[in-house]
Amino acid sequence: MLEDLSRLADRSRPTVLGLTRIVVSLLFACHGAATLFNVLGGPHGKAPSVGEWPGWWAALIQLVGGALVLVGIATRPAALLCSGSMAYAYFSVHQENALWPIQNGGEPSAMFCWVFLLIAAVGPGSFALGSLLRRQPERQEQAARPAVA
Repeated sequence: MLEDLSRLADRSRPTVLGLTRIVVSLLFACHGAATLFNVLGGPHGKAPSVGEWPGWWAALIQLVGGALVLVGIATRPAALLCSGSMAYAYFSVHQENALWPIQNGGEPSAMFCWVFLLIAAVGPGSFALGSLLRRQPERQEQAARPAVA
């Protein structure tokens, strides 16, 4: 029974990772869109002016980085940038208010930081557009090669 569960977990790992990547990055991109375009309930707090450090740049990273991770293009570098931006947010905004994330309101920053770091480390999983685009030239090369009998 444990062996069957282990095989099921191994087979479903890319799918679960891909779905996690999609959900987390969609939520992340929504934060950026809310801040930049005053949609989805608007920004939390005062909306930053265009180019204002760090709020406007953080929102831009959230929107663009989140979108790249969502569709699975340049997933690892985009996820690393998203992770770093959330680490910066945690330590520069939340940490000064209290030690623990539950006390300082930094749970979303901490969670996004660690999930994006995981995605950067292990890759996009299933349903990544970048993986499909990389496989396309391989298929064309295979179709062009003569079959060896």
